[in-house]
Amino acid sequence: MVYRTGQSKANRQLVMYIRPNKLEKNRLGISVSKKIGNSVVRHRLTRVIREVFRLNNRELMQGWDIVIIARGGARGKGYEDLKTSFFHLAGLHKIVKEV
Repeated sequence: MVYRTGQSKANRQLVMYIRPNKLEKNRLGISVSKKIGNSVVRHRLTRVIREVFRLNNRELMQGWDIVIIARGGARGKGYEDLKTSFFHLAGLHKIVKEV
């Protein structure tokens, strides 16, 4: 449903789809294609993206289904690079809480 009815934004490393979920929490889905690398590379990337979401979820508005698709530019990137990329897309979607 998120792919079909959600909004998407992209940068070199990630694509982010969002859609309201009528809950009081965010839900995350992650997709990493085999084109990115072998299973070790894909699973590491998945873990890093999940950790970015887990540690920074309080800074996002709640009530969204979020799907992250890793692109080729994300291969080999670390936590800080992916966090920057994640928040760039969240800012474009306007789901970052105002400070």
